[in-house]
Amino acid sequence: MAKKSRTPMPPKNVQAPRPRAGGRNDDIARRNRVILFALAGSGVGLLIVVVAFIALSGGKSKTGGAKGISDGNVPSLMTAASCTFKTVTAYLPKGQNMHRQSLTAKFPWNTDPPSNGQHYPLWAVWGFYTEPVNPRQVVHNEEHGGVILWWGTKVSQATVLALREFYNEQPDGGFGTPYPKLGTKVAITAWTGDTSKYQFNGYYGQGHIAICPSYNAATKKAFEAFRKAYRGHGPEGIPLSDDEPGMGPG
Repeated sequence: MAKKSRTPMPPKNVQAPRPRAGGRNDDIARRNRVILFALAGSGVGLLIVVVAFIALSGGKSKTGGAKGISDGNVPSLMTAASCTFKTVTAYLPKGQNMHRQSLTAKFPWNTDPPSNGQHYPLWAVWGFYTEPVNPRQVVHNEEHGGVILWWGTKVSQATVLALREFYNEQPDGGFGTPYPKLGTKVAITAWTGDTSKYQFNGYYGQGHIAICPSYNAATKKAFEAFRKAYRGHGPEGIPLSDDEPGMGPG
């Protein structure tokens, strides 16, 4: 039996954990790819294969379940807010599994705070927390399309309240947790990817991270652009309706 997680209780105004409304749709893209390969292998013309691909994908380029993902003006807004911003290739050590049954082991993340990579099988209950949540779980929330707010334990209470206000604007697919290593800084992360390619041929999507010296009007504007660009576009293609506050593993 897997060791139970030790996620702090969410705020009182967050509902008790609820299971996701539907089953995982990770295998849909894989099934579509199998159909396409079968069509190609049966001698059907290339045109039919292309048409089939368009039909199966809904006519969209599936990056996290939506047509195209672009950083847009996120980099420039982060620079204006004196934040560092980068997008990295999501990483998984060769021959290892994405899920690891440990809440204490050191995971090989390529950003800090983590924006992608290996994680615990059970994600954290969606919400805004005032006590640190184990990042090994939070990465799983990112995989589902979450945008994560992180802040150091030396930030002011006024900053925490401002971050909570930002979270409350669009709580679905949002998450907030202290991250002691940040000290006086704040950060925001997300994990995006093409759901039709996820975990095929070493593809795991992209991680996005911004670290800022403070949270002010310029930071808020940059965070809004970040959330608009990446929220709900996790590589698994989980809909935001399954990422509502209070929802957790069922």
